[in-house]
Amino acid sequence: MEKKSYTFDEIKLKLVNYCVYQDRCHAEVEQKMREFLLIDEAKEEIMLYLLRENYLNEERFTRSYIRGKFYIKHWGKNKIKMNLKQKHIPEKLISKCFDEIDEEDYEQTIKKIFDNYYEKQKGVKEYQRKSKTIQYLISKGFEYEVIINVLQQW
Repeated sequence: MEKKSYTFDEIKLKLVNYCVYQDRCHAEVEQKMREFLLIDEAKEEIMLYLLRENYLNEERFTRSYIRGKFYIKHWGKNKIKMNLKQKHIPEKLISKCFDEIDEEDYEQTIKKIFDNYYEKQKGVKEYQRKSKTIQYLISKGFEYEVIINVLQQW
């Protein structure tokens, strides 16, 4: 199938809509641009336009990503950080934006996930139940030290 060709303005509008629909990071926009046959100067011009008009804002993206992955998907900080790094978000920005997660909410989420998963481990020895549950929390991206700390208070 032949690719439909678009004018520069049509491509720019498509990318604006892409950013308006949901916060995006630079890497996602660059990936999207690859769908269109654009020369480097055109890509640069569109990128600058998106930044200047605030359609593309890396900090806003990072904050929104952190909130969504924690409050909706219940991911821990390690998993969130790893996924943001894959999107080429600078470590400094990631650390700065982690204030989107309330520490109390973080601990409550660990407790809740622990309780739910622990309850599902029927017919397994106590030690294995606890260890499997901790393993599960680690796989969701929660830090071992934080998990242990939360469990000791509980």
